[in-house]
Amino acid sequence: MDHLLDLAATSPKSRPRITWPRRLLRALADTLERARTRRLLAQLDGRQLSDLGISHSDRVRELDKPFWR
Repeated sequence: MDHLLDLAATSPKSRPRITWPRRLLRALADTLERARTRRLLAQLDGRQLSDLGISHSDRVRELDKPFWR
């Protein structure tokens, strides 16, 4: 059984390499998605917030975050 490889173990060479342009595009996409969801959150009324289990203070706290978080 010593000749079997452990395929579950990952090495740095086995992971796909992510280049800086791809990381930059991913960060931009994440930022745009956060902005979109925060715009939607800002449009919800009190009933919709309670249906989702979100308090008014949770909403305000989320809307006050800077765009990069």
